[in-house]
Amino acid sequence: MRFECTLRNTVSAKGVGLHSGVPVSITLKPAAPGTGIVFRRTDLDGFEIPAAWEHVARVSYATSLMRKGVLISTTEHLLSVFASMGVDNAIVEIDNLEVPILDGSGLPFVELIREAGVRTTRRARKYLRIRRPVSLEDKGKKITILPANELVVSCEVFFDHPLVGKQALEMPISADRYAREIAPARTFGFEKELDAMRDMGLIRGASLDSAVCFTSNGVLNDGGLRFSDEPCRHKILDLIGDFALLGKPLLAHVIAERAGHALHVAMVNKIMSDPTIYELVSFDELASRVAESLVTTGGIS
Repeated sequence: MRFECTLRNTVSAKGVGLHSGVPVSITLKPAAPGTGIVFRRTDLDGFEIPAAWEHVARVSYATSLMRKGVLISTTEHLLSVFASMGVDNAIVEIDNLEVPILDGSGLPFVELIREAGVRTTRRARKYLRIRRPVSLEDKGKKITILPANELVVSCEVFFDHPLVGKQALEMPISADRYAREIAPARTFGFEKELDAMRDMGLIRGASLDSAVCFTSNGVLNDGGLRFSDEPCRHKILDLIGDFALLGKPLLAHVIAERAGHALHVAMVNKIMSDPTIYELVSFDELASRVAESLVTTGGIS
């Protein structure tokens, strides 16, 4: 897209926080060009927290943002949908500390954005394009980011379960394909780990309506899985949400091998700490480079 986009209309939803279990209402509103995605705590006099890498607070079982001690938790699903559906600027009014989990996927947020509509502004969109390969590894997990002229995600996961095991998927990310093939994939967990997670103060708001629960050899949810590789697809959803904290649409090939929120955010921090890794380009600049490359390589005459 050549220009930045925002929402056309205001839309709202209600739910509970996955980890906190608190009831929460959320309202998505249009915002001026250049605003980015900004969370506004209506229960705290409208205190605002930009969805930016500088404000990341915790990255264990979800990605949380904090500014001046004020928290917004479990941001990744909503940010993933905004990024993939081409929404650059929006105000997210929220009356508690955690984004509602809804059905555990990005699909309800896709439907909200479609209900609101998307409006193009006159401000030129800038893309963050990776210029050189970068990798990070930690305890058998790895994430690599390569130069590309579009966003492509390759994801590999492994869980020792008969319905999961090793799963891998590579996909160029477009709004339509994301809405169809990534957004419906739900967050998931394993029955044997539930008590330990509750003891840690997590998943207080979880239910079979908001997450997939794997038993030792099956799935508790009526209807089973939405995709045979739903865990891998959900990891892609999470990854896109975490990389949205860059603040600009990403042009890169991201390769994630058993990675999670912590490694995603570590890569975001590494990118933003070294300006030689990336460049900011407009749609027209990118189109011109692609055309020149085709001529140089004999792709067109």
